[in-house]
Amino acid sequence: MIKVTNLVKRYGTNYALNDISFEVGEGEIVGLLGPNGAGKSTAMNILTGYLSSTSGEVYINGVNILEDPIAAKKNIGFLPEQPPLYPEMTVTEYLNFVYELKSCELDRAAHLDEIMSVTKLTEVKDRLIRNLSKGNKQRVGIAQALIGDPKVVIFDEPTVGLDPKQIIAVRNLLRTLAKRHTVVLSTHILAEVQAVCERVIIINKGKIIADERTEDIVKTIEDGYRYRVKICGPAREVEASLRRISGVKAVEATGDRDLDSYAYIIESDKNVDIRKSVFNFCVSNGWPMIGMEPHGTDLETIFIRLVDRSDGVVETKKRRK
Repeated sequence: MIKVTNLVKRYGTNYALNDISFEVGEGEIVGLLGPNGAGKSTAMNILTGYLSSTSGEVYINGVNILEDPIAAKKNIGFLPEQPPLYPEMTVTEYLNFVYELKSCELDRAAHLDEIMSVTKLTEVKDRLIRNLSKGNKQRVGIAQALIGDPKVVIFDEPTVGLDPKQIIAVRNLLRTLAKRHTVVLSTHILAEVQAVCERVIIINKGKIIADERTEDIVKTIEDGYRYRVKICGPAREVEASLRRISGVKAVEATGDRDLDSYAYIIESDKNVDIRKSVFNFCVSNGWPMIGMEPHGTDLETIFIRLVDRSDGVVETKKRRK
């Protein structure tokens, strides 16, 4: 659905994007991450046709956006960080205005009713936009992006400034949209990517430093998985026995105690899932396991380590699709 090949954007001798390539398939929901100044906004502006590139190609649903921007943009819905709203209009008036602006040919009444239903704006459709809550204004911004039923929808910081309840509502809406559209989401909220996105692309200094499925992103920085496990049993015996489990690379007793349980950090060999083995080990020894959770592999930790690595140590090899 989206194909980016050898994309370069240069300002003088400075590269905002330096030869990046990736693809996004139909129905995927992809998070685009990177520190400030990494090139995320530049990439999104080129994807949406707001900015030209120095070299490279961008295809949206098979159409080259640089050669035929009008045809390509018919396949794109875009929500910028600041939604392009007219506060003096009602929700219905604004969506009708966008419908005409996009020269949409779908049945107007049915199409706009469906969009307002999906974005949960039906109850406020006759209210002035300036009188809406921040969350509903954001919904109106999302609604305008959906007019014309585009194949691709691109959102830049869709939950910025929202309260926790509104953030959850927008995340649920994004998941719903992914059933019908290809979604690209740029955000600084890493928990949002973990909650919504199937895949993560991380950009730093104009280059892609990671491109992985969300659940596999840890593999870009670790040789194996690490878990924090709580087990009820004699600490020394448990620790020694854990080391003998096939696939276990290292075991560390943390010293943390919760009533009669002790905590351990277990690291697996590369590409080995040890969770079932550890569970069966505990059952066979009569040692209740009362907790197991990933350790040190949250997206925030991974993001920081990848960016630090690309800044000064070894650049992560990006995945080619």
